[in-house]
Amino acid sequence: MSNNSNFVDYVKIFCASGKGGKGSVHLRREKFIPKGGPDGGDGGRGGHVILRGNSQYWTLIHLKYRKHIRAEHGGGGSGALRHGADGKDVYLDVPLGTVVKVAETGEVLFEITEQGEEKILAPGGRGGMGNAFFKTATNQTPRYAQPGEDGLENWFIFELKVLADVGLVGFPNAGKSTLLSKISAAKPKIADYPFTTLEPNLGIVACRDHKSFVMADIPGIIEGAHEGRGLGLRFLKHIERNSMLLFMIPADAKDIAGEYKILLRELKMYNPELLSKERVLAITKCDLLDEELEKMIKKGLPRKIPHIFISSYTGKNLIQLTDLLWDKLNS
Repeated sequence: MSNNSNFVDYVKIFCASGKGGKGSVHLRREKFIPKGGPDGGDGGRGGHVILRGNSQYWTLIHLKYRKHIRAEHGGGGSGALRHGADGKDVYLDVPLGTVVKVAETGEVLFEITEQGEEKILAPGGRGGMGNAFFKTATNQTPRYAQPGEDGLENWFIFELKVLADVGLVGFPNAGKSTLLSKISAAKPKIADYPFTTLEPNLGIVACRDHKSFVMADIPGIIEGAHEGRGLGLRFLKHIERNSMLLFMIPADAKDIAGEYKILLRELKMYNPELLSKERVLAITKCDLLDEELEKMIKKGLPRKIPHIFISSYTGKNLIQLTDLLWDKLNS
């Protein structure tokens, strides 16, 4: 979708890699070798902080509350040339398309684009060499070893651009927020995002097979919005960014076709190009209807727009709705 309907999901995280273990100063002392040479082992390396691409994630919400990430320090070396244990690496799974920057300078370090791709964000410090390493022909019993190298610590910014695909259009009582909370927050990997100053809510909607799209609940339109009444103009700006519009009108509205016309007129007065977007009509609050009532309502619906009867309360047709929206977005 070429329209710039991107919003940025953003986290700022402090990452510290592990410090390297120190090398050991040790001289071999065994029963029959009273003056064995140096046998101090090297320290282990500190743990890395590593980013890994994971196509199961669509947002950075899982990192929002992990402000400080620290990898383990390397273990010290010991006698008998024993190498210290390496510090444990910390892996952070991020969605594909995550861009990583240094917080202070804004310098872009890299972007994760492929499933399973790994990039070291903060390399662990190297372990220090034990005294065995420093033995030479002239200095046969060095009594020193290296300390481990310090780890790296810094604040980083992760950013992800996400397509805002479906805009919800309807009067304030149409059940937009309820729908959004039902079909987007129903799965733990998904959350609502407060978005810009107007606070439309964005939810990532998961469909089958790891597909997803973003739905924006834009504060209710009211007649006269294009003249700047109510939240009017600021609200309509958000609709421009969506590639598709889902009109929502409750089943108990006095005149469904009439409400649809008013909504359409508002959009047209504001920006006629909005009418070129794909549209779907959802009749909401359909837990109140029986089949006969549904048939009656159907007769009066606008002809040229696909419609679906849903209930966020009972879950009626919600899966069918996400399938329909996905198909339209990708047709």
